[in-house]
Amino acid sequence: MKIQNAFRIGLVGTLGVGVGLFILTSVASLSTILTYIGAALFLALGLDPAISWLERRGLRRWASIVIVMTGVGLLVAALVLAVVPIIVDQVSQLVDELPVIVERVSSQEWIEALEEQFPQIPVQEIRDQVTTSLTDFFTNPDKLSELAGGVLQVAVAIGTGLFAVVIVFILTLYFTASLNTMKRASYQLVPASKRERFADLTEQITQSVGRYVLGQAALAACNGVASFIFLSIIQAPFSAVLAFLAFLFSLVPLVGTLTGSIIIVLVCLIPGLGSPLTALVAAIYYLIYMQVEAYLLSPRIMNRAVKVPGALVVIAALAGGSLLGILGALIAIPVAASILLIIKQVLIPRQNER
Repeated sequence: MKIQNAFRIGLVGTLGVGVGLFILTSVASLSTILTYIGAALFLALGLDPAISWLERRGLRRWASIVIVMTGVGLLVAALVLAVVPIIVDQVSQLVDELPVIVERVSSQEWIEALEEQFPQIPVQEIRDQVTTSLTDFFTNPDKLSELAGGVLQVAVAIGTGLFAVVIVFILTLYFTASLNTMKRASYQLVPASKRERFADLTEQITQSVGRYVLGQAALAACNGVASFIFLSIIQAPFSAVLAFLAFLFSLVPLVGTLTGSIIIVLVCLIPGLGSPLTALVAAIYYLIYMQVEAYLLSPRIMNRAVKVPGALVVIAALAGGSLLGILGALIAIPVAASILLIIKQVLIPRQNER
């Protein structure tokens, strides 16, 4: 009898481990699809406040969804039509300028100026090593084939990215249309005695996530527009491209604006494109802008979205970025806010009852 019990325990334990490994393997295999679903659900929650606002004005939900999605589509189309031609033109100018930039960077006058400023650094030796490496690379057939393979991989990555955008857009449309149905279905899984409380918490969490998405997009738009105006005034190189980069980086919370600012300042330092004075002016502007964003724009825009302590914001953004990359960094803060909300309204009251 003991042998049978031991056999049953071992069999059940083995099956449990096998099922666990199967689940983990399935999650790893479906990580890309799960990322698409997470991004689409995140965007759907971000659009829901605008849809709910139209519903409160007397419109049906389907009409509100059509209006909001049409508005988003028109906004994206206007952005593409306004920005993409400028970006394409400036990128082509950058490609045309590359030989001149390389020539100026490798010119002897520039090397001598650097050696005078930094005598402790062997600038000439570094330049010779880089020149030799580039010559060997472009004269080696194996290296050229590797370069061609890299170009092909970049093209495949671009195609995959466009496919991902289409899939996320379609999923966002479906999730937006069926968000209330999904909520009601999830409420039915909770016991009736706790259903009302669960529904209230769910509504608070979804509203917080939606406001956070809108707030982050508004902050990114402010940075993009202000960057384009400022960079055009100081005649920085490729102002439209740099402003678009500032907008994209600002979508990432916490470190996005700082990262984009550093890249823009470094581009302004490239010989033949910018100048040290232009880079210095850009650095001063972005230092001031980051203070304005942190102490004026962000509190006003995000005050109703999420309330998370500063230290937890840093930890959540770093952890989310490590786990899921950019998507993880985007959703980390609202997830942390949701966990705090559950702790404050569920866990702490239960502990106080005992």
